[in-house]
Amino acid sequence: MDKKFSHEKLIVYNRSLEFVEYVENLLSRFKDKLNVYDQLDRSSTSIPLNIAEGTGKFTVKDKNRYYDIARGSAVESAACLDVLFRRNRITIEESDKGKEILFEIVSMLIGLIKSNSDRVYEDKEDYKV
Repeated sequence: MDKKFSHEKLIVYNRSLEFVEYVENLLSRFKDKLNVYDQLDRSSTSIPLNIAEGTGKFTVKDKNRYYDIARGSAVESAACLDVLFRRNRITIEESDKGKEILFEIVSMLIGLIKSNSDRVYEDKEDYKV
C-alpha cells in the first residue's frame, strides 16, 4: 500500500513502535505477574496511540495535548524500567537500552510540541547563584 496516514510518516511514531516491540520482547520472558508489567505494557502502548491521535487533530492545542500525553507515557515507561531493575527483573543494560529509545521519543515529542506552538522559548542559560 503506497498511501500512508500522517502519523505513519513521523520518525517519532515509528520509534515508539520499536519501543512497543522492545517491551513485548522484554515482558514475554516473565512467567510471574507483577502490576508493573501491565503498567509498562499500557504506558508503552499509549505512546504511539496518542501520537497517532494527536496527528489526526486539526487544532494546535489538540495536537499538543495528545503529544504531551504521549510524552508523559514515555516518562512513565522509563519509571517502569527503573522499578523492574530495582526488583531485579531486568539488567541495567536492558533498562538503559529502553531508556535510550524513550529519551529519543521524549526529545522528538518536545520538538513537535514546540514546532506546533507559537509560544516563545528562551535559550538555556546557566544561572549563577
